[in-house]
Amino acid sequence: MTRSSFATHEVFNQSPPFEDVDLYALDRPLQDAVAANGGAAAETELSVFGRHFGSAAMAARGRLANENTPKLKTFDARGNRRDEVEYHPAYHELMAHSAHEGVHNSTWTADGQPAGGAAEVLRAARFYMAAQVETGHLCPITMTRAAVATLAAEPSLLAKTMPVIFTRSYDPSFAPWWTKRGMTLGMGMTEKQGGTDVRANLSRAERDGDAWRITGHKWFMSAPMCDAFLVLAQAQAGLTCFFMPRFAPDGSVNALNFQRLKDKLGNRSNASSEVEFAGAYAERVGEEGKGIRTIIQMVQLTRQDCAIASAGLMRSGLAHALHHARHRSVFQRHLADQPLMQAVLADMALQVEAAIALVMRLCRAFDRMAEDQQEAAYMRLLTPAIKYWVCKSAPGFLYEAMECLGGNGYVEEGILARHYREAPVNAIWEGSGNVMCLDVLRALARETEAAMAILQNLAAETRGLPGVSGTVALLAKSFRRSDSERVARLAVERLALLTACAALKAVSPRSAELFAASRLASDHGSLYGAVEFGIADTRALLERALP
Repeated sequence: MTRSSFATHEVFNQSPPFEDVDLYALDRPLQDAVAANGGAAAETELSVFGRHFGSAAMAARGRLANENTPKLKTFDARGNRRDEVEYHPAYHELMAHSAHEGVHNSTWTADGQPAGGAAEVLRAARFYMAAQVETGHLCPITMTRAAVATLAAEPSLLAKTMPVIFTRSYDPSFAPWWTKRGMTLGMGMTEKQGGTDVRANLSRAERDGDAWRITGHKWFMSAPMCDAFLVLAQAQAGLTCFFMPRFAPDGSVNALNFQRLKDKLGNRSNASSEVEFAGAYAERVGEEGKGIRTIIQMVQLTRQDCAIASAGLMRSGLAHALHHARHRSVFQRHLADQPLMQAVLADMALQVEAAIALVMRLCRAFDRMAEDQQEAAYMRLLTPAIKYWVCKSAPGFLYEAMECLGGNGYVEEGILARHYREAPVNAIWEGSGNVMCLDVLRALARETEAAMAILQNLAAETRGLPGVSGTVALLAKSFRRSDSERVARLAVERLALLTACAALKAVSPRSAELFAASRLASDHGSLYGAVEFGIADTRALLERALP
């Protein structure tokens, strides 16, 4: 045998890259969920977005942005304090593409009012597809979009900033926001002694004429190269929300002294910082002493995005797993044709289908809450429940997706290892699991009548589905208990599952039956594939997931 004929590196029985695809056209559950919630007319434009973000070029940008992480440049060459963060060009390209598509501002009008129609649903579809490619850059995209809701508490400030926020240009230059083609906003709430308990914040704000000076420390402040931040600090009347730009009005660099960038498990393309404020210039947003009430408008929108992004990560995991299984042969058959793998993939497909139906139904509530009090109550009660269930589902789901690819799923050259590291942040950020459960209990206590009406509506919408009557009874009993906090996790999970059944029934009645039977009527196995679907249902689920 000659050396040239001994070819050890011939590649066969490997799946081709899942790239240069239309992330919208290949996702029937997404299409149906968008249509069911008012977005049917946007099919063409969403498909254009899906092809663009499903391209090999966008996949490469996502990989490069995570392999080349941000770097903090505290001083310039002459010793001047700058506190700049340098990113790889691929990160800036991702930001530019998302901004051009309006992912950071399309739910608002030019004067900062809700855009109406199906703006939330359509923007969520884009956000969901972008998350499948690269999630880290969506952090400042999310915060910029959400900050508008809080800036509305200070109309004069909103009027100044909105013309720059509303552009679809991304301007990464380190310059005062009012000189730029577009701007991004971040937030700084948590401190090392308090974390979730922001009332324990020690940063203090003192008046300086019409402005304020803030001195203190933030343990986490995400996306430190944003042009301005919404921060919480203690004023004389109590915890207050402030707008803190990177540059003071005279053009000097504001006194935000970044101590370090956090070394995070995932979300590595996006910088998160620890920062000290040394008399930093700021402007008050909203009423003094009402900081939590002011910033909660932003928090609700960021929680919504956490759920959308987690659903997008799971969708990507499913698509890559199913794509691989259809191309990989084991024991003389494609993986996708083997009953045990079909059971796993179909169960995973059903989970994703429920998740996207659920988050799109939530987005419809955000679209309609201004004119419909019931939709507003739905948003307040169910946003934390939906974030809880969807975000906490993602890490385990993505592990299962990695296993479908075997060793190829575990290596960093593939996208699933990155998705797996990315997934936990959405469950932790903007309120961990216990905080979400407590927020559901608080919403029930504050708006008992409205909450009970929502539960009654969910029961009516899911009537006839397996396990619904028992679930409704469990919820009623759990939420009436004087010690409801002890069973809050079980009750909130069941509430999310019931809500998912209702959302899914409006999209795919048969999928809703399967979901209710496997999640409500019986205990779903702790691992995917531990349920039995008929052959026809299995094929239908997989075909809907990826034609």
